Amino acid sequence: MKGVAKMPRRPALKKPSPPGPKDPVGVYCRVRPLGRPDQECCIEVINESTVQIHPPDGYRIFRNGEYREMQYSFKEVFGTLVAQKELFDVVAKPLVEDLIRGKNGLLFTYGVTGSGKTHTMTGSPGDGGLLPRCLAMIFNSIGPFQAKRFVFKLDDKNGVDVQCEVDALLERQKRDAMPVPKTPSGKRQIDPEFADMINVQDHCKVEEVDEDNVYSVFVSYIEIYNNYIYDLLEETPFDLIKPKWNNCNTPVRNGDFIPPQSKILREDQNHNMYVTGCTEVEVKSTEEAFEVFWKGQKKRRIANTQLNRESSRSHGVFIIKLAQAPLDADGDNVLQEKEQITLSQLSLVDLAGSERTNRTKAEGNRLREAGNINQSLMTLRTCIEVLRENQMYGTNKMVPYRDSKLTHLFKNYFDGEGKVRMIVCVNPKAEDYEESLQVMRFAEMTQEVEVARPVDRPLCGLTPGRRFRNQAFREELAQKLEIRGGPISGETEEQSASEILLQNFPPLPSCELLDINDDQTLPKLTGVLEERHKLRQKLSEEFAKNVLTFKTILRELDSSVMSKENHFQGKLSEKEKVITGQKTELERLEKKIKTLEYKIEILEKTATIYEEDKRHLQQELESKSQKLQRQASDKRRLEARLQGMVAETTMKWEKECERRVAAKQLEMQNKLWVKDEKLKQLKAIVTEPKNEKPERPSRERDREKPIPRSVSPTPVPNAPPVRLRHRRSRSAGERWVDHKPPSNLPTDTVMQPHVPHAITVAAASEKALAKCDKYMLTHQELASDGEIETKLIKGDVFKTRGGGQAVQFTEIETLKQESPTGRKRRSSPSNADPPEDAADSEWTDVETRCSVAVEMRAGSALGPGYQHHAMPK
Repeated sequence: MKGVAKMPRRPALKKPSPPGPKDPVGVYCRVRPLGRPDQECCIEVINESTVQIHPPDGYRIFRNGEYREMQYSFKEVFGTLVAQKELFDVVAKPLVEDLIRGKNGLLFTYGVTGSGKTHTMTGSPGDGGLLPRCLAMIFNSIGPFQAKRFVFKLDDKNGVDVQCEVDALLERQKRDAMPVPKTPSGKRQIDPEFADMINVQDHCKVEEVDEDNVYSVFVSYIEIYNNYIYDLLEETPFDLIKPKWNNCNTPVRNGDFIPPQSKILREDQNHNMYVTGCTEVEVKSTEEAFEVFWKGQKKRRIANTQLNRESSRSHGVFIIKLAQAPLDADGDNVLQEKEQITLSQLSLVDLAGSERTNRTKAEGNRLREAGNINQSLMTLRTCIEVLRENQMYGTNKMVPYRDSKLTHLFKNYFDGEGKVRMIVCVNPKAEDYEESLQVMRFAEMTQEVEVARPVDRPLCGLTPGRRFRNQAFREELAQKLEIRGGPISGETEEQSASEILLQNFPPLPSCELLDINDDQTLPKLTGVLEERHKLRQKLSEEFAKNVLTFKTILRELDSSVMSKENHFQGKLSEKEKVITGQKTELERLEKKIKTLEYKIEILEKTATIYEEDKRHLQQELESKSQKLQRQASDKRRLEARLQGMVAETTMKWEKECERRVAAKQLEMQNKLWVKDEKLKQLKAIVTEPKNEKPERPSRERDREKPIPRSVSPTPVPNAPPVRLRHRRSRSAGERWVDHKPPSNLPTDTVMQPHVPHAITVAAASEKALAKCDKYMLTHQELASDGEIETKLIKGDVFKTRGGGQAVQFTEIETLKQESPTGRKRRSSPSNADPPEDAADSEWTDVETRCSVAVEMRAGSALGPGYQHHAMPK
């Protein structure tokens, strides 16, 4: 007879959340010591529940212009000097107590790589971690009440069967007959490699254990590697030859090696997730359980990185299942009622550390492993965020458990009931500042998520203390049988019944014959034997009657059994037909389930690929946006710099131009003054042929009294004729082409441009250019004041490669005739001796006729074509 029990986590129907009370996720923080005393520390323990993290030297965070130090609060903070036992008593001990009381629990370590997660979970020689201490506490508590092997038997659907003693004995005999090595027992020598880890001296145990129950412990060990689940306890054949090593520091085995197959997650009838086909070993002691764990730990994937010499490359999940069932009313055997069987579970998870590939220098497989680790941890964070949002704001968003095997495996803990605790391991060194900051933020957010509180299991209704009463009765019965000297077995009852039967016969007299003449002993003996013979005959007759009666009853019973057997046989055949139809339907449904699971797996892989592509594109988009932002900021800085340079240069050149203009004005005023003096002398010579020295006209008087311009006087008859003077070009002496267009008008200025040795042409010709090496073009145009302005455009003639000539213009001379404003010529030529005012007027007229040209070269500091003309005084 068998009974089946399922893990009592959730009701059969899915509900948004259990209606019972909830407890927040317990989050604890553990700070590992620094590797070297001279390392810079960025995390400080403030008190028993608060840590402070500050940016290291060379790294500053400015927000609102202030230097920020962040503080984070936890349920409890364990500093660098806290021992493993103290951590176990606070964090893991309540979970073990709930496990023995039939409640579920989840404990996982979280942190960056190299922060001490594996050390916290497993421990080190001489100082065991949380896992060996949990095992020791379990077996210290249930040691005297453990069932024999195979009394509890796990099925393949996350349930447990209870077998009778006969079936369990057959299973044990079958196991003993198998040639495979057996699991270790307490009599075997402990492996010295981990003997110090499980040598726990405190003997911690649960105080209140139900003594009327029997218990069995089953353990399993899996790892989640690259988002695939592998069984670390699975017996896989491998070669004994030393493996070769590839570039990624991982062993490469030969062709005989069969890689382990990944396992599939499924959901049982109570909506709890479990791993199908996972090896679950029944253990009976702490040593046996930890040796099973150590066997799987050696298969777990680790690698050497820049940050950790033995970095875990997968998430390790060690599952402890405790099956318990009450004894029957006699306290002898396990109660065969499936409603009374409880299966509780404690999951100890050692998460792989998050890492940045630019720090670990990961390549190849290490890079792929790091990507999958970070992706699964990111999915865990996303699930926690959605759960927190749903609980705080009453939303009903779908939690993405299926995005990762890690979150999918433990979704029933967050959606169902149980106790969840997390240990955040941090490394206080300055290099891990940014990673530790992200871990702290995630841990602080996780504390706001609530999980349904597990309910107590119902009582069985039997009288408590029946185990010890049965033991006391057996001990008392054994003592009495020892006093009587009888055997302590089932034969005692049969022998005592035969003795009672013999006691009903008459006792035999003494059979000793001491005298030949004794005639009384034999008659007495004969009489007793005759009486016994008569009693025996009566008993035989009565026995024969009873046999006949019993045979008759047996025949009637046999006939009734035959009729009932035929009736049951018909019903059985009908049931078999129904079962056959149901089996066919089950096979069809199983095939359909496999097909759907295969499709789901393909869709999950496709979704994973799309997610990876999406993540890569997002990273690329972020990098490009950052690059564009940097370029925009560089452009803004360059524009600001150029604007500053332009403003500075503009101001500099404005000042320089003002200085040069002022200097040039002063220089031109001095030259004009000199020319004025010369013109005065010229006037005196022309108009007044006397030996008197001409006086310099008063500038102040001219400024105060502007003389109106008069008509030019007629030439004085006594004066000698004025000879036209030609201004000699500075470039005279060279062969020139003087190009004077026929449209030019003659000017009546005193000074005329004259170039010797020049060929005068009305239109430029190749023949004339071939004979000369200089070229001058006379160009006239009307100025803004109505006067004619003459420009002499000069250039060099040079030969081209094709045999022709070309002209390159080098300078421009400007000749301009101006009339002084505010002065008029006098119209009284009949006066032979003009007054002083007339002499001044005539002097002014001569001065007006003279033009002053300033010749500049192209490209000079003052610019090409710069011109200056005489200004009136």
